[in-house]
Amino acid sequence: MAVKLMNSKEVTRKVFQKEALFILDVRNESDFQDWKIEGENFAYLNIPYFELLDGVEDILGKIPSDKEVLVVCAKEGSSIMVAEMLSEHGLNVSYLEGGMKSWSEYLEPVKIGDLRGGGELYQFVRIGKGCLSYMVVSNGEAAIIDATRMTSTYLNFAKELDVTIKHVFDTHLHADHISGGREIAASTGASYWLPPKDATEVTFEYQPLEGGNSVKIGRTAIDIHAIYSPGHTIGSTSFIVDSAYLLSGDILFIDSIGRPDLAGMAEDWVTDLRESLYSRYRELSEDLIVLPAHFMIIDELNDDGSVAKKLGALFSKNHGLNIKDEKEFRKLVTENLPPQPNAYQEIRETNMGKITPDEERKREMEIGPNRCAVR
Repeated sequence: MAVKLMNSKEVTRKVFQKEALFILDVRNESDFQDWKIEGENFAYLNIPYFELLDGVEDILGKIPSDKEVLVVCAKEGSSIMVAEMLSEHGLNVSYLEGGMKSWSEYLEPVKIGDLRGGGELYQFVRIGKGCLSYMVVSNGEAAIIDATRMTSTYLNFAKELDVTIKHVFDTHLHADHISGGREIAASTGASYWLPPKDATEVTFEYQPLEGGNSVKIGRTAIDIHAIYSPGHTIGSTSFIVDSAYLLSGDILFIDSIGRPDLAGMAEDWVTDLRESLYSRYRELSEDLIVLPAHFMIIDELNDDGSVAKKLGALFSKNHGLNIKDEKEFRKLVTENLPPQPNAYQEIRETNMGKITPDEERKREMEIGPNRCAVR
């Protein structure tokens, strides 16, 4: 039976549609436990490939014959080898094209909605990393918010829509992934915006993004209004788009809140974080649809694959927004922290323009799950 190839787009469709899939992950156990492909109806078996070099006979009884089977490794090679051995025993098996490296880099565009004066808002779901970025489109113009380094995805999407990218924004200086904002701006002639309080050490020119800034996109004047909302970083800035959507950056997520420690300033920034979440955001309409820059768990995805929920619902259900005692809140965001993102300091320096890693090093720096949140 021939071995089949399955790409990241196909796996993403299965995640969105809640399909069943059996994944044989042949990476080391520690890598699997730290980060894996997640789906609501996915089942898993983790057997390091070096334990299968002499054959797969010992695991045949553990692999279902009535489910679609996908073999996964870091870069593809080992999964092909194991898939071929399983195929020789009559199993219907696929392998993941490009392995977890490709899974980490794949972006799936999802339409969030139409804008009132004409235009659309799209979310780009980086399903393997938990990153979320956005494109606002109106009357032939576009703005991009929190772009990842996979810049060709945005450029090709803009080309498909026949729009010109006019503005590129980063809500803050990212520490968990490398921004593609400057690269997109350089290749399109767009303006690149960054909060100045996060840009004190950058080596490049930028447009200062500050609370109160309003940028129009297209002739229909889709308003992107900036709100200063520090806490994750000292310059963190949120956006209200079309008076309907709150792009919260890494301050507020669907099921968690932002962590204040990635620049080593947790004790100093926790007060800012609480003020942004408990004061600034409380002044906003609860009907605003929150669109964060990350998701933490697969349960945060809606049925269409989007990550979005009304602010009022988050005020009711998000634990991080319902801690009345300030000392308890401080303890949560300074002591109850997950591991820091892989190579986060190197990522920050890359986003400052201080270092320029090659593409392979960039991939290595970003490997792993989203770790920007506190629950």
